[in-house]
Amino acid sequence: MPSFSWRVWPALVLLLLPSAVAAEESSLLEGWHDVWLFRFLINVLGYSTIIIPGYFLISYFKRTNYLETGSGICFPLIKTCVFGSEAKTGLLDDVSVAPRNEGDSGSSVKQVVKLIFCAAGLQVSYLTWGVLQERVMTRSYGAKTPEEEGEKFTDSQFLVFMNRILALTVSGLWCLMFKQPRHGAPMYKYSFASLSNIMSSWCQYEALKYISFPTQVLAKASKVIPVMLMGKIVSHKSYEYWEYFTAVLISLGVSMFLLSSTPSKHPSNVTTFSGVVILIGYIVFDSFTSNWQDNLFKYKMSSVQMMFGVNLFSCLFTVGSLLEQGAFFDSVAFMTRHSEFAFHAVLLSVCSACGQLFIFYTISQFGAAVFTIIMTLRQAIAILLSCFLYGHAVTMVGGFGVAVVFLALFLRVYARSRMKSGRRLALPLGQKV
Repeated sequence: MPSFSWRVWPALVLLLLPSAVAAEESSLLEGWHDVWLFRFLINVLGYSTIIIPGYFLISYFKRTNYLETGSGICFPLIKTCVFGSEAKTGLLDDVSVAPRNEGDSGSSVKQVVKLIFCAAGLQVSYLTWGVLQERVMTRSYGAKTPEEEGEKFTDSQFLVFMNRILALTVSGLWCLMFKQPRHGAPMYKYSFASLSNIMSSWCQYEALKYISFPTQVLAKASKVIPVMLMGKIVSHKSYEYWEYFTAVLISLGVSMFLLSSTPSKHPSNVTTFSGVVILIGYIVFDSFTSNWQDNLFKYKMSSVQMMFGVNLFSCLFTVGSLLEQGAFFDSVAFMTRHSEFAFHAVLLSVCSACGQLFIFYTISQFGAAVFTIIMTLRQAIAILLSCFLYGHAVTMVGGFGVAVVFLALFLRVYARSRMKSGRRLALPLGQKV
């Protein structure tokens, strides 16, 4: 009898109390949804529903030699997506950016004005973006009094989608308005950089739930280390001794900052194990993205074409995953409930898209060294601004660690510029011989 009742009891509960069981399952699902790893796996599952069919289609077209046997109205589209139209150039010679003006392109006053314009555009775009990013992910909306808790926005993937859809629109309009090189890369190759890019962006937003913004900025500054490791693996690159030295300095400075951080009353100031793991995920994904894009630039394309191709797949992946999870309409409903969040989300996307255009323009006019200096200063200002606005505490040792990191970054810029100038001086000498 006890054995019989033990077996029958769950069935009776299901029959007599279906609503209670449904409520329990719903609460259990909501509990799992609060776990970042569960959300990460759900996102990956959503992306796989697009990636796996795409993989089999591409394999089929390549296996059947569709480029020679195919025909019909879909042939140009399939050729562009799967095969492309040109071989690799083998060189990066001014493929990624336009030729840079050296000094004879205009007066020094104009060059100074251009530099101020670029620096101001980058600082305003990315400082505003950083402040809004922390506001959206760590603060609540809808609280009319300090005693009310309000409602927090939790879906990082929707913010990634918002950023990518606007960047896709801007880059698409840019490609239509200004002449671009003839595109030759197979479109599907953008999907690799796109997938790693949206995963790194998701990790970047999600990490702010578990770590402070200054910690995230310092970790982003230290991503040169995994970028070098990924460059060894993906691109088989070799590095100079000073690059390894500055990488060690950056690691030392970040370690000093993290180990000296003291917990605060506000949860966003606390660095947790989950935050560190998510941050490592961000750095790994972002390192792969930059190295894969570097390989893609061996095809004849501009930076804006790269921006369009990557964001096209990013929109496809994120909107597909959001619709499958049912999170897209939930996020839109949150926007309608909280107009302040809607404004922040749109402004976040505008800053991200404008910042990318300023990156391309700055590099084309002044080169990568000047751009790196501007962005390094931006990271330092972002830490100070975040500490001022959101009350993050930095100890003396932590401040020294921050100084070590930025000193190492400036040393990298200086050494790289000296090395490039040395190569330019050596080139005419070699030609004479």
